Amino acid sequence: MATATGVDADVGIRWSVAHATAGSRWWREHFERAGVDPRSVTGTTDLPRLPFSTKDDLRSSYPLGWAAVPPSQLVRIHASSGTTGKRTVCAYTARDVDDWADQFERCFRTAGVTGEDRVQVMVGYGLWTAGAGFQSGAERLGAMVVPTGPGNLDLQLELMLDMQTTVLCATSSFALMIAEAVEAHGLRGSLALRTGIFGSERWGPKMRERIETLLGIDTFDIYGLTELYGPGVGIECGAHDGIHYWSDYYVIEIVDPESGEQLPPGTRGEIVITTLRKEGMPLIRYRTRDLSHVYADPCDCGSPYPRIAHLVGRTDDMVKVRGVAVFPAQVDTILHRVEGVGPEYQLHVRQDLEHGDVLTVVVEADPLPHLRETLEHHLREGLSVRPEVELVPHGTLPRTERKATRVFDHRE
Repeated sequence: MATATGVDADVGIRWSVAHATAGSRWWREHFERAGVDPRSVTGTTDLPRLPFSTKDDLRSSYPLGWAAVPPSQLVRIHASSGTTGKRTVCAYTARDVDDWADQFERCFRTAGVTGEDRVQVMVGYGLWTAGAGFQSGAERLGAMVVPTGPGNLDLQLELMLDMQTTVLCATSSFALMIAEAVEAHGLRGSLALRTGIFGSERWGPKMRERIETLLGIDTFDIYGLTELYGPGVGIECGAHDGIHYWSDYYVIEIVDPESGEQLPPGTRGEIVITTLRKEGMPLIRYRTRDLSHVYADPCDCGSPYPRIAHLVGRTDDMVKVRGVAVFPAQVDTILHRVEGVGPEYQLHVRQDLEHGDVLTVVVEADPLPHLRETLEHHLREGLSVRPEVELVPHGTLPRTERKATRVFDHRE
């Protein structure tokens, strides 16, 4: 199985399994428990018989038990926020850092960014992967980096004006804050913006439309996760039809989240990743919890790299209401079809002694007649559960420079 750049994925998988086994006691014991002889692995056809690895596995090996090289060969670590448990640490060798920069530069080029651009990086630095990744990719491209980090709207607007920033890099939630601030201050005509690259959270067409309208830019959805280098391992092209991923660095499987069985192209399931050349902390059949599908056909843009569909959510952001699984992505898609509704919304679930589970969708909207009834109808049809709808004025729901919280489960 050759990847887009001609690198043989079978060779990469054999190397990754051998490398992980030789360098990490955790990985040796992981394969032993599954009854798998690493020496028998020949390539992609063997993936279904290899055991999955998970974020809980990575946490259990904290801090560096998963590393497949001695600590002396590691040059950097990054980590998740740890908001849902022990931090997940990702360790890098010098080649890993270099590979990550190459992938990120490819993302910028795919989005049409050049060395003439001025790239304002509005994402977190430090332990979080995003800031370092965006900066190294832009510098590899030869663009000017304006490393403002998140927050501080006044500073962001000042430097966007003074530096004549052309590219914004942020979470979609913070990009919306920026867009609304630009509108409020009447700054659009004084800016040089043309491109936005947003990631770290799922964002739907309603939010994309509002950001692009207010800022007058073209936006691109970038993919990544801390365990797999960070952001920059895949991005939209100008066709905006799915996300190209860099198949010369890792292989994607789509599996049924319940059974773990591989699914064919076009069928939605959980993304599972195996790296092909990652030295510090290789991933082998790593369950990301991200939900998507692989496209069977090549992209109209002509890129040789395969595509996954835009993420529809995660297996762990689903909430059950009266036994029905509800994903924020479903709500986002429904809201996009209704005129007068904004991109910001929240889902609140509470328990009523008489009626059981009650789902309330709080959404920013224009004060239009019958809008609540229209939304309730569309949501009931689309979710297979009857929600309550609460309409609030635009700007009411909290904005954030990081990931927006959409689901609030108030049940005991």
